[in-house]
Amino acid sequence: MRENEMPFESIDPTTEERLASFPALDADGIGEALERARAGFEVWRRVPVAERAERLLVLAELVERGKAAYGLLMTREMGKPLASAVAEAEKCAWVCRYYAEHGPAHLAPERFESTGTHCWVEYHPLGAVLGIMPWNFPFWQAMRSAVPTVLAGNAFLLKHSPNVPQCAVALEGLFSRAGFPEGVFQNVFVEVEDIPGVLDDPTVQAASLTGSVAAGSALAAEAGRRIKTTVLELGGSDPFIVMESADLDRAVATAVDARMWNNGQSCIAAKRMLVQRSIVDEFTARLVERVAALQVGDPRESEVEIGPLARRDLRDHVAEQVEATVAAGARVATGGRVPDRPGWFYEPTVLTDVPDGSPATDDEIFGPVASVFPVADMDEAIERANATEFGLCSAIWTNDAEERARAVRDLEAGGVFINGMSASDPRVPFGGVKRSGYGRELGPHAIREFVNVKTVWVGD
Repeated sequence: MRENEMPFESIDPTTEERLASFPALDADGIGEALERARAGFEVWRRVPVAERAERLLVLAELVERGKAAYGLLMTREMGKPLASAVAEAEKCAWVCRYYAEHGPAHLAPERFESTGTHCWVEYHPLGAVLGIMPWNFPFWQAMRSAVPTVLAGNAFLLKHSPNVPQCAVALEGLFSRAGFPEGVFQNVFVEVEDIPGVLDDPTVQAASLTGSVAAGSALAAEAGRRIKTTVLELGGSDPFIVMESADLDRAVATAVDARMWNNGQSCIAAKRMLVQRSIVDEFTARLVERVAALQVGDPRESEVEIGPLARRDLRDHVAEQVEATVAAGARVATGGRVPDRPGWFYEPTVLTDVPDGSPATDDEIFGPVASVFPVADMDEAIERANATEFGLCSAIWTNDAEERARAVRDLEAGGVFINGMSASDPRVPFGGVKRSGYGRELGPHAIREFVNVKTVWVGD
């Protein structure tokens, strides 16, 4: 271990209490982790896929039994409301059960016609996969990446965000208790500057990252130099389109959830409300009323709907983005302030009259801030929705069949949600386009991201 260095630090964002600190691995520690991954992979890849699936069922049971404790741990480390944190643990159990049930079929050999007497394709694991995961969904993000990767026979090295180290330790403990061989799932406290060295190791054949565009670009460059596969799920500035044919009551209620979910800290949050001009005043008034009524406070309390942001620097950045947007001409309809209280809170906020070129238009605001933009018609809605470097998810509220078809055809995003809230589901592929990344997690696609698609050809 590196002496006198504790870069992985758990601080309660509600109280600002320091909970735990962990040192980064030194070169020897990293080498030992990589050796464990190599040894674990050599054992695990020979285990029949049906037996791997059985381990996932055990893992699901452990997560579900411990969901109250794991939920509280997430809340203490990054501030999400406790009910949401417990639901996150339940979703982790769901993804384990989905891949235990369906993963073996997704990995089954496939027959092909060829010039040979027989020809088929098999799916073989690659080695170890480095998973660089964010803090906003500290269990779910790691599990949705690791579970299909491990079921495919790979090892998984979790490099988690430095502010949720106790969640990372807990995840490794879960895989160990579920009976996975040593080294198959490891938490590794490595710093950013050590990632290229990890990628140099021949056992590490791929990497997955959920995070910022800058982080994804840096990882892709390093992996590309080494000819190693990557999957990237990066930022989003998702549009939430509301046309005049929509059920306005449902659209407004969902808009609040879609933007304020997880204290506004979600890549697929509805960050830009694009509302047809004929209904924008009514939509905005209802949205403001609901947002202003949200209960802000200690996320462990059952009535609280909005907790703190995960770190002080994140809260301060949101405040700076709102200030810059207002300085450019936007109006604060509600919120827009840092509360005078301990913890890293920011008031739930609605911005209107947002000018082009401001942070609320061009950047991702990763906090409880909704921006409302009037649009004349579907043409302008599509144009504004696509006027971003991001393309993760999108939502449209309309009961017009032509508008629905147009949204599916023309919205530049990895997902289009019609009359619903953007979300991830273990059964459905998830990912983005443009600078929101590439590759897919979840569903049948994810399990084949990190495999060797091996063609077998028999001549007689």
